[in-house]
Amino acid sequence: MKATTPLSQAYGKFRAVFGATVLFSFFSNILMFVGPLYMLQVYDRVLASRNEFTLVMISGIAVALLVAYGLLEFIRSKLLVRAGLQFDDMLANPAFNRVIRHQLASPNSGAHATLQDIDRVREFMTGQGILAFFDAPWVPLFLALCFAFHPWLGMVATVGALIIFALALANEFATRGLLAEAGNANAGASHFVNTTVQNAEVIRALGMEKQLTNRWVAQHDDVLDKQAKASGRAGAIMASTKFVRMSLQIAILGMGAYLAILQEISPGIMIAASIVMGRALAPVEQAVGQWKQFVAARQAHKRLTNIFGSLNDEEDRMQLPDPKGNLSVQGLVATAPGAKAGASGAKPALLKGITFSVNQGEVLAVIGPSGSGKSTLVRHLVGAAQPAGGSVRLDGTELHHWDAEQLGRHMGYMPQDVKLFRGSVAENISRFIPDAGDAEVTAAAQLSGAYDMIQTLAEGYDTDVGDGGQSLSGGQRQRVGLARAVFRMPNLVVLDEPNSNLDAQGEQALAACIQELKKQGKTVVLVTHKANLLALTDKTLMLVGGSVEKFGPTREMFAQQAQAQQQLQAQKEQQEKAAAPAAPAVVSMSDKPRA
Repeated sequence: MKATTPLSQAYGKFRAVFGATVLFSFFSNILMFVGPLYMLQVYDRVLASRNEFTLVMISGIAVALLVAYGLLEFIRSKLLVRAGLQFDDMLANPAFNRVIRHQLASPNSGAHATLQDIDRVREFMTGQGILAFFDAPWVPLFLALCFAFHPWLGMVATVGALIIFALALANEFATRGLLAEAGNANAGASHFVNTTVQNAEVIRALGMEKQLTNRWVAQHDDVLDKQAKASGRAGAIMASTKFVRMSLQIAILGMGAYLAILQEISPGIMIAASIVMGRALAPVEQAVGQWKQFVAARQAHKRLTNIFGSLNDEEDRMQLPDPKGNLSVQGLVATAPGAKAGASGAKPALLKGITFSVNQGEVLAVIGPSGSGKSTLVRHLVGAAQPAGGSVRLDGTELHHWDAEQLGRHMGYMPQDVKLFRGSVAENISRFIPDAGDAEVTAAAQLSGAYDMIQTLAEGYDTDVGDGGQSLSGGQRQRVGLARAVFRMPNLVVLDEPNSNLDAQGEQALAACIQELKKQGKTVVLVTHKANLLALTDKTLMLVGGSVEKFGPTREMFAQQAQAQQQLQAQKEQQEKAAAPAAPAVVSMSDKPRA
């Protein structure tokens, strides 16, 4: 049995509306006979009898029926629009959740495009494209009426419909592959631009603009080339469709005139057959015209199916007692997000069996050379990455067993590269929680030492930080990021290089913040090499090459290290002294033999 996903549920909701829309489409298409029947009556009855009363009456009836047709079209469109809003409402939360999770698992996947895919599918299902498919099943009804007028008129209309349908199929087969390739290439080019422009300062400072421009232009040209080829083929088929359409109009009028000369049909039937055939071919022509949107919606549907099929809904977790901050890591193994398996079939490990523990109220320093796995460890400690092996436990419970929202309320995190979100300083500090009070925001700012700095901003706490916090300097972003991390005094605070952009005053404020957190019994994990911050820590974890080199009380570890360095220095001095050449003996004049 196929698993039910939010996407399938949303489509199921749409199917119920589709049923009502099909019913309205039936009556709407029946009312499309008003035009040809009106022309038939005018030509064959009114003009022959010259009766004005008959003209007024049938005109009144025709207008009334067209009013009903307009109402049905309005209701049909309204149904689809409302269904589209429900479709979006059902997918908004689960789609955003999957985008975050997919991005964490594979940072370069471009998962954010999923939200645009929802818009593409919704716009197609609520626009003119889907209406053409709803009207298509009634094409045989119009063709049957043409046959009722005269078999030859029916043959002309049927052959025309088959030719236009064949052109639509040719359009599909001629453009499907190119449009799919163009879509993938366009997604890659857009992702390249989005990630590149975030480093505009580096681009300008290092003179990389030309090289990166050439790379983007090459990708963009590839997109344009594929789109141009697809559009060229589609344009040729569209031109052929218009030629066939106009030729058919002439053909059916010519055939009708010929049959009228032979007195097998009346002139009114000739005009009515032309209108009916046009209505029969309209859905096919609309389908051809909307084919590009249909292909885009189909590709978007495929991507949505993949992401919703590959990631299940997160289970509702039971609310556990609020964590106190006892952190333990057992045999933690981590691999790079999206990494491919090597020749041995295993992915290269960034962390190799990390084991340590931190008790409530303790401060842990994580040190080690670059590339030793410090930031990778931090991401696992806050639940932003799934372990490839081992476990990370908070108060004895593995992180992924906690309810994410509950865990987030009791955890503070400040990454090495602080990213703020578009909004005010106060909104960023409060984590955009709607019921956050002003007192809580200012308390977090005071605890982090950002209070005075925020007061100097143009709008204070209401200052818009811009996309990614670009309106603030690096040091200001770090201070706001620290205030966000300590908002509402979480029981576990994880800081990755929290002083990388801070001046002396900022470092003093950071040290005071850590001391206050420790005083309040909060657990703090920080990645740092600063001596003044190491002096505040209770334990130190040294990573080298993804493995634990040393772990223990900070004072003992550095005392042992200092003692080892002293012993090493003494040994070095002894070796240098032993290796030095002996001084030559000095001979006294009195010791020389006499002549």
